[in-house]
Amino acid sequence: MKVQEKRVAREEGICYNKDMQESILIIEDEKDIVKMLEYNLQKEGFKIISSSDGESGFSLAVRRQPALILLDVMLPGMNGLEMCKALKKEEKTARIPVIMVTAKSRESDKIVGLELGADDYITKPFSIRELTARIKAVLRRTGDKEAFPEMFTSGELRVDFSRIQAALKGRPVSLTAKEFELLKALIKAKGRVLSRDYLLDAIWGFENALEIRTRTVDVHIRTLRKKLGKAGRRIVTVKNYGYRFEPC
Repeated sequence: MKVQEKRVAREEGICYNKDMQESILIIEDEKDIVKMLEYNLQKEGFKIISSSDGESGFSLAVRRQPALILLDVMLPGMNGLEMCKALKKEEKTARIPVIMVTAKSRESDKIVGLELGADDYITKPFSIRELTARIKAVLRRTGDKEAFPEMFTSGELRVDFSRIQAALKGRPVSLTAKEFELLKALIKAKGRVLSRDYLLDAIWGFENALEIRTRTVDVHIRTLRKKLGKAGRRIVTVKNYGYRFEPC
């Protein structure tokens, strides 16, 4: 994380991990619970973002668009119910699944949360194993709903994910396995920025990559752009961070 990003995060009362895609946003004002959730969910392979109040949590959800939100009801400022309603009205966050986490156990409280758009509801104290299972179940359900199409078209570019083929104006483009995986990851991110570290980890499996290794991504991106011709301009560089794909 860059110095500027750290400063902004501190000012907003936000703590987050370096990889934002496929992350879980925890909005909870009890620090011990956040630490417990962060420790256990990271062991399950999730990337964690956290915020201690409703306003900054909502802002973070809009900017980072996590895979799922764990939302406490009793929050300072905007409470969890108000935030859930706001999230479902906001175009950028409307499809992000929400699990309400609260000490309120009355059936009426659960019904209100679910009617406002929450995907699940769990009461404190809870078993971390049960919560993890619920998170995975919700992600499976929403993943099935939002299954990415096997064929992608953007202008002259056509990508067949099932056949692992790309074409320009109907002519095949010869891509290496890594180049194709890079293109696939960028397209599936739907305009979100992917960091170099994320791409290294996801495609090459390099965790905690050294700076020299991040050049691997840059070299492959340059080659991929060249092979895609004019369509390669849709792979946009985000200075000091990574890349995103800009569809037509």
